[in-house]
Order: sequence, then C-alpha cells, then structure tokens
Amino acid sequence: MKDRAGLIVTGGTIDFDFARAFLANQSFDKIIAVDGGLTALSQLNLKPDAVVGDFDTVEESVLSEYRNFSGEITWDIHKPEKDETDTELALSTAMKLGCKELVLLGATGGRLDHFMGNLHLLYYCLKQGMNASIVDSKNRITVLEKGRVFEVERMWGNYISFLPLSMDVKGITLTGFKYPLTQKDISIGTSLCISNELTGASGSIEFDSGVLICVESHD
Repeated sequence: MKDRAGLIVTGGTIDFDFARAFLANQSFDKIIAVDGGLTALSQLNLKPDAVVGDFDTVEESVLSEYRNFSGEITWDIHKPEKDETDTELALSTAMKLGCKELVLLGATGGRLDHFMGNLHLLYYCLKQGMNASIVDSKNRITVLEKGRVFEVERMWGNYISFLPLSMDVKGITLTGFKYPLTQKDISIGTSLCISNELTGASGSIEFDSGVLICVESHD
C-alpha cells in the first residue's frame, strides 16, 4: 500500500474560518473523524472515510446524517470505558489505512488533559514511522528526534519554540536563529528555547540526543 496523507479531526475547539482556509489548500487521501470531530466535519461539509470513538459527545442528528452513507464509511465504535483515548484509537485506524503523513485538527482547544495527551501522541506517531502534526489557527506542533531545516516561506508563523519532551536533550545547535545556540544541553523545566525567530531565509536545529516538541506559531 502506498503512503497516504491523512486528516484526523478531533472533538476539540475549532476555528472554522481557519479550518476552511487551511483545508482549501490541502489534499488528504483519508479523513478520520474522532467522536465529536464528526460534528465539525458536518459543519465543514466533509465526509470521513472512518469514524472512531464512543460517540458520547455527538448529537444523534449528526450520527444519522453520516449513517446514511452505507458502506462508504468505516465505523469503529468503542465503549466509553477504555484504556485509550478516541484520538489514540484514530491513530491506529490511520496506520491501518496506510497513512504516513498526518494532520490533527481540533486537537488543541478544549480540555487541557486531552491536549497534553494529544501532544504525547505525536511521539507515538514518530515511533510508528508517521510524520504527524497538530495544527490550529496560531500553531503547528511537531515532535523531533533529529535535526530539521526551517524555511521562512513554509513556516506557520514568525516564532519557533523548542521544549524538551524527554528528560534531557543534549547538544542543541541553532543556526540562522536570532538567538543561536552551540552544543547546549537542556532539561525538562527550562524555558530557554521559547520564542525564537529566523534571521534569514532559513535556519536549522541539530542535536545529539533526546526528543523535542517544536511549536511554530504567530500572535
């Protein structure tokens, strides 16, 4: 099966003006709705390929709307009492569908525990060989375990922040940034790498070990 790009729409808060503008410039092979994310897809006039969750936050009218697509949508229904979040279950569905590139929409707004859980799920994606990001109107969030080059033309905003996801991140070198670093070690509990900026057309980060949360954002 060829690599596919997938969109996962979760039940968090969504800025629909942003979502419509973002989706107008994107192409996804598979769309997966996570529980309340099905309501968001209804408002965006999109049909998912799969729906995952316990459906404790979806109105019956929305469920009925999509149940009319008999045979066109895969329904993965779970009990509310389960070990995994609905979003984690949706990631497993995305893997089964052959998705290697993933965007999570609606994964930041709402409950902070769910947002923090979604943030950690980016690391799960990384270890499963999936390139995943969480996006909203102001941020794009990814997880890094190796260096990356950033280009101004492809940035989400003016600011880039790096936060340790592992206990320690060793040997960080930032080149082409307003606040450069050379072989700097950071640990959980620091804000050293918050709100940096590129000084030219591109910049890069390299580090020896550890895992970083990368947030590209604008005001």
